[in-house]
Amino acid sequence: MDEDRVGAMSAALLSLGDRAVRELARGTLERVLLQGERGYVIMSSSGTEAVLTVLAKQNAKLGLLFLDIKRAAEALSKLI
Repeated sequence: MDEDRVGAMSAALLSLGDRAVRELARGTLERVLLQGERGYVIMSSSGTEAVLTVLAKQNAKLGLLFLDIKRAAEALSKLI
């Protein structure tokens, strides 16, 4: 995987998700979730300058993963 390419795709998808939740009056975007046959790609904003992208296997426990992602994104936003 090319990290620059992954970063650009993640930022674009998160931006599109943000616009969609605003246009559809769903509140504030928490995360974007993509599900493929071999697992998940989960993106979450981390402050205004960063995107946290997580790859998970198809058998991941999503509730626990979402909690860990939220904590990690908050911690990362304080570092940036």
